[in-house]
Amino acid sequence: MQLHISPSMRSITISSSSSNGFIDLMKIKVASRHISYRTLFHTILILAFLLPFVFILTAIVTLEGVNKCSSFDCLGRRLGPRFLGRVDDSGQRLEKDLYKILNQVNNEEIPDGLKLPDSYNQLVSEIMSKKYDAKTFAFMLRAMMEKFEREIRESKFSELMNKHFAASSIPKGIHCLSLRLTDEYSSNAHARKQLPSPELLPLLSDNSYHHFVLSTDNILAASVVVSSTVQSSLKPEKIVFHVITDKKTYAGMHSWFALNSVAPAIVEVKGVHQFDWLTRENVPVLEAVENHTGIRNYYHGNHIAGTNLSTTTPRMFASKLQARSPKYISLLNHLRIYLPENLKSDLTMWKLGTLPPALIAFKGHVHPIDPSWHMLGLGYQNKTNIESVKKAAVIHYNGQSKPWLQIGFEHLRPFWTKYVNYTNDFVRNCHILKS
Repeated sequence: MQLHISPSMRSITISSSSSNGFIDLMKIKVASRHISYRTLFHTILILAFLLPFVFILTAIVTLEGVNKCSSFDCLGRRLGPRFLGRVDDSGQRLEKDLYKILNQVNNEEIPDGLKLPDSYNQLVSEIMSKKYDAKTFAFMLRAMMEKFEREIRESKFSELMNKHFAASSIPKGIHCLSLRLTDEYSSNAHARKQLPSPELLPLLSDNSYHHFVLSTDNILAASVVVSSTVQSSLKPEKIVFHVITDKKTYAGMHSWFALNSVAPAIVEVKGVHQFDWLTRENVPVLEAVENHTGIRNYYHGNHIAGTNLSTTTPRMFASKLQARSPKYISLLNHLRIYLPENLKSDLTMWKLGTLPPALIAFKGHVHPIDPSWHMLGLGYQNKTNIESVKKAAVIHYNGQSKPWLQIGFEHLRPFWTKYVNYTNDFVRNCHILKS
């Protein structure tokens, strides 16, 4: 038998020789194929996109490590609802159940004796090891959050208390300066010389001069105010300073300005004990400070009774601490802030210590001073704009963070320290160093 294949004719011929010697021929025709190269290209292209997608899905199912289901079962379980337009609502049910448990726990008391972990890692370990139910977990979570809130609250009160003590205390260097100058007043005749000199006494009441009244018991701060004013003035020879201090600081304050001339400016140093007119009859603010304790307690907290922290916010606590500061009951702090409108309105306009220096008081009217003239808040506003400070005519370090204290703001301190005379013998001997 012979087999003949004809590609061109698309036929197959089979021939065989029979026993009688004749040849039988059989032709089988094959149908023509109609598959073009374009169809083949499109098929390969579709497979090129589809096979990576199937591979990625299979890999994801394998990596998830789903137990007790084949890859095709898991794949169908995940894709089936989406292909059919359905969404698995098991996650929503779990979320609703969780909210329900949290609401229930929020309205119930925390069980007594519930032992709380100290960290998140311990919480996870206990949940995994002891197999807590959802309600127990919610109780533990609530108890931990309340515990942390109490700790944060106590830490905030502690911070406010420490800052209050730091602001109310007198730095060792400044205390040393006052003691050394007081000793100098008793032993050095030059430290006791008359201020100002006799020939300049008429200028103390000359209205053609610019008069500044400075009431303070801080010698170093007084020297900075005087020095900065003299150095910044166009006509320092037309300036007269009236420095008022308490009886305890008078000798040291007098010594400083007697030994450190600020010429051409004129300085007078007085103690409150030297003013015969400083009585309650002549200065009603004295009576206001002594008699209006109820109003001070209402607006600034009780100075005697303790504070109940359970019903007090940190802001209220800070206000009460500020009212306990010795400066708030110091006569020197009130000599400069007397406004007739305060007493007429039962002191409701009386904002101790900070607001009055930023006001101009006229008859029946009180107007704020523009910040470019007088900039407040350098003692409590950490984010004070530096450029605004540079442009301000007067800067005021009101607040707890005074520039001579360690709690002062570092970026605002140079505006004050540049007027401190660090070469002065008394300053150096008291170890008042430029920070």
